[in-house]
Amino acid sequence: MTPLRAVIFDVDGTLVDSERDGHRVAFNAAFAEAGLPDRWEVEQYGKLLKVAGGAQRLAFWFEQQGRPAEDARELAHRLHRTKTRIMRQMAADGQIRARPGARELIERLRSHGVRLHVATTGTRAWVEPLLKHAFGEPFDTVTTGTEVPVLKPSPAVYLDVLIQTGLSPDQTVAVEDSSNGVRSAVAAGLRCVAAQNAYTRTDDLSAAVLVADGLDDPELVTWFDDHLA
Repeated sequence: MTPLRAVIFDVDGTLVDSERDGHRVAFNAAFAEAGLPDRWEVEQYGKLLKVAGGAQRLAFWFEQQGRPAEDARELAHRLHRTKTRIMRQMAADGQIRARPGARELIERLRSHGVRLHVATTGTRAWVEPLLKHAFGEPFDTVTTGTEVPVLKPSPAVYLDVLIQTGLSPDQTVAVEDSSNGVRSAVAAGLRCVAAQNAYTRTDDLSAAVLVADGLDDPELVTWFDDHLA
């Protein structure tokens, strides 16, 4: 068995519980700040997550509400800037919490000399303060959608990490939570462990080498223990 040398983590829904009580709340606050009546409820937002990317999600929503496509895109772009500012403040204030087991897994991997990286298509403006507040600075590199503005399931962000670091895919594992994330990692030639959450339990995660109920799932913990050098 090839020893594990590096792990690349997704952020949203993987390391942190950021979708329902983070992004959704920030989107709703941005709607309110703009004087718009739109609000996304918990279940409704879960369905909207099928549209990758915050600005794209907004544009899709506005078109569904009957706005012309060009107007929808312009409004989405403007509103997304507001949402990013709000999300950044929420992250800095510690309102976005680590998923159960995340800190423990990170510490266990580090204690075995495993290099840790982040590959997310989230915006660096909120990703950095979120990671720092939730975890400190355990990651060797953090690659975001600010540098690689191509959304998952494209493998672009993972390929960028591999090129930056010179990591060998056969000694590296990705940790994701969604179908788009798993597909992105696998397309980059990586094995992927899926730690599903409430929003992704119905996703097709069959391409992952393991599908777990979270980062504290004993099966996930055992899998990593078995693959540590």
